[in-house]
Amino acid sequence: MAQGLIEALTQALQRLPGVGPKSARRMAFHLLVRDRDGGRRLGQVLLEAMERVGRCRQCRNLTEQDICALCASPRRERSLLCVVESPADVQAIDQASGFQGLYYVLHGHLSPLDGIGPEELELDRLTARLDSGEVHELILATNPTVEGEATAHYIAELARARGIRSTRIAHGVPLGGDLEFVDGGTLRQALLGRRDYGA
Repeated sequence: MAQGLIEALTQALQRLPGVGPKSARRMAFHLLVRDRDGGRRLGQVLLEAMERVGRCRQCRNLTEQDICALCASPRRERSLLCVVESPADVQAIDQASGFQGLYYVLHGHLSPLDGIGPEELELDRLTARLDSGEVHELILATNPTVEGEATAHYIAELARARGIRSTRIAHGVPLGGDLEFVDGGTLRQALLGRRDYGA
């Protein structure tokens, strides 16, 4: 019975990105041998987060509220909308760049081979925001991958059809990289050096 639970815990920990079988087993043994209180707290917080954290009704960022703190803030510049692939990208840009606009989180990128199209990214919600007349510049901060570029191009066309300026963050960001792993200085320069998309 106990061995079954150890294996189940190890396999559950392997669901985390970058955690292989050896790392998962080391984590499981650490919690069981040295930090049972930490393991219990981890389990409680994890369960609570899975139940209570959802997506912001406006930007799709992760939040416990109906509308996240960024969207609710009166200090944010509502005419600037930055499109990113993940909530981690929001945090990386917001902490590193001093960007004061709002965000729209795609939770992925267009990938027809994986069955991810505009509907899965809820681009109809983004289109509604563009149609509201509030957004004057759309900053495309998708990852510099083939899929990220294709997604940026698709969204830029949506903006262009509505007469909204679309810019792309400068590529001080390494090609094939993820924004959440880029240092703050590079992200700051990438945002400052953004350019009109398609120029």
